[in-house]
Amino acid sequence: MLLVAIVALVFPAQALAGPCGLPDGQPVWVDFGALDVRSVMARPGTVLAVSTGSYPAEARAAGAQTVYWDMNLNGRVGIPTAPADPATIAERANRLYVFAASQTQCATPWIALNELFGANLETPWTSNNAQYRDNVLVFVRELAARGARPFLLISSTPYTGTDEAAAWWRAVAAVADLVPEVYFNGRSLAAQGPVRANRHVRAALRRAVARLVEIGIPVTRIGLMLGFQSAAGTGGREGLRPREEWFRVVKWQALAAREVAADMNVATVWSWGWGTYSEAGRDTDKVDAACAYLWARSAQLCNAPARIGKRFNASRVEGQLRLPSGAMCKIGASAIGMTAIAKLNRLVGDRDVAYSALLARLADSSGVRVTSRDVLAAERAVVALRFGGSRAAYVAALARAQASVEVARGILADQLRRRRRAARVRAPAPSAASVAAFYFSYPDLLVRTVEAAPAPWWLAGRRTGLAISSFAPEQLFRVPAGRRSTLTTLEGSFAVRPIGLPRPLGSVPVSQLRPSIAGLLRQHARLDAAVRSSAWRQQSLLQQAICRRDDLPQPAVIELTDFLPFLELV
Repeated sequence: MLLVAIVALVFPAQALAGPCGLPDGQPVWVDFGALDVRSVMARPGTVLAVSTGSYPAEARAAGAQTVYWDMNLNGRVGIPTAPADPATIAERANRLYVFAASQTQCATPWIALNELFGANLETPWTSNNAQYRDNVLVFVRELAARGARPFLLISSTPYTGTDEAAAWWRAVAAVADLVPEVYFNGRSLAAQGPVRANRHVRAALRRAVARLVEIGIPVTRIGLMLGFQSAAGTGGREGLRPREEWFRVVKWQALAAREVAADMNVATVWSWGWGTYSEAGRDTDKVDAACAYLWARSAQLCNAPARIGKRFNASRVEGQLRLPSGAMCKIGASAIGMTAIAKLNRLVGDRDVAYSALLARLADSSGVRVTSRDVLAAERAVVALRFGGSRAAYVAALARAQASVEVARGILADQLRRRRRAARVRAPAPSAASVAAFYFSYPDLLVRTVEAAPAPWWLAGRRTGLAISSFAPEQLFRVPAGRRSTLTTLEGSFAVRPIGLPRPLGSVPVSQLRPSIAGLLRQHARLDAAVRSSAWRQQSLLQQAICRRDDLPQPAVIELTDFLPFLELV
C-alpha cells in the first residue's frame, strides 16, 4: 500500500526511550498482566500492564517489566453525558501518577488509560461531551507534566472528519499515545483460512494507524491493541473450536501485528482479554493461548508447540508476507514480478493498469498452453503484414510506444490464449433477429466467396463460405479471383482461393450470409465468455494471493492492444 511507504518515509523509526528497564526500540509489546496467565506472561522479555496488589512486584521479580493499567478512566474524568467537575481533574491526575509510580517502581511510568468513551462521536459536540473531551485532555497533560507517558485506549473508530475533531486528537497526541483497539472474531478468521485471515487482520490494523496518521499524528505516538477475550460478543475467541484452531488464530494476529508494526513504525502493540471478569469469559485455554501469542512473537518467550502439542499448527509463515526476491505477488506456484510491472508500466503509463493486466495474464494462463513457437509465428506475421517485412521498423514502432519486444510478445501471447480459450466455449446459435440486425447495420462491408484450409472461424468453421471484411483477413479482398495462395495471418497460415470479386454485403441476400454472420456473432459470444471467465479466475486467484504490503492488483480486463494496435489479432 502506498500509504505504508509514505508513513515510513515521513515518520521514520525512532527508538522509544524505555524508562525504568522498559525495552528501547519499537514496537514495544505490552500485555495485560491478568492473574489468569501470570504463569506464562510473567517472565523475562515481557512487559506487563498491571494495576494493584502484590502482583506488580511479583511480576518484576519473575523477570517481567511493568507499566500501569488504569481501569477507571471514567471515574476520573467522567463520561460524555456526565463529565466530571473540571476543577478536580488536575488533582486526580496527580494522584494517579503517584500511585502508578509506586506500583511500577518508576518515576516516569507508562500509564494505560482504559478507555476513552465516545471516540466516534461527530462534531459539533454537545456541551457535556465537549467538557468531557477537555477533561481528558487536561488529565493526560497533567500526567505528562509529571513525567508519565499516558496511553489513551480507544474502543471505537475515532471521528476525525472535521478540523475541530482532528485538532483535539492532535492535542492529545502531543502529550499521550493513542491506542486504537482492533478486535477480531476468531470464528470468522478461522473460516477465512490463513491467507485471507492474515490479510484481513493486517488491513484492519493498517487502517487504524492510517486514520490517525492522515490527520498529522506521528506513528511514534500510535499503538495498536489486540483482544483475546473469551466471552461471546466481545470480539475474540467467540466459541471457536477445537482449541488448537483458536491458538492458530491467536498466532496469526501476533504475526500480522508484527508485520504492520514493522512496516508502519508503530510504537507499541498491546494485548487484552487475558483476564476473567464474568462466568461467560471463563476459559481454561487462556494460558495456552497466551503462550501461543508470546511464541508467535519470539520462540524464547514460550514453547507453544511443546506446551500445546502436535495438533497445534506451528508454522510461522502460513499466510505471512513471504515472497521470492523481486516478486510483487505470489499466487500459488506463480508470481507477478516487480520488473514485469515496471516494463509494462512504461507502455501503459499507469502502474495499477499494468499490475491488473499481469493478474489477468496469470489467470488466463491456467489450462491454456501457448508455446514460444506460437508467439514467434504471430510476431513474424505482424512484421510481414503490418511493417512490410521490416523487423527494424517493427522494433522502432515498439520503442516509440515505450515497449520492448518482450512486452509485445506477452501481448501476442495474451491474445492467443484468449482465442484458444474462446474456442472451447459452446456458444448458442444467434437468433434470427441478431443476424438481421448485423446484416442491416453493415451494408457497406465487403464480402467475398472463399475456399480455405484449414477451415477458419471467419468462415464459420467451414472450408467454403462468404468472408466478411473487418473480420476476415484484409488480404483476401486483394487476391485475384481463382488464384490459390498461402495466406499468412496473425493466427496462422491458410491455403486460400477466392472465388469471384468482392461485393457489398448489402447486395447479397441475407439467406446466403446467414452462416457467416452467425459464425461472427458466435465467435464474439465466445470471446465475451472468455472475458467473463477471466474476471472470475482473477477473483479466485486473489483469494490465495500474497502480495507485498497486501497491495493486491484489481481484477480487470485490460486490452493492451489499445496501446499497441498493430499487435491486434484480426
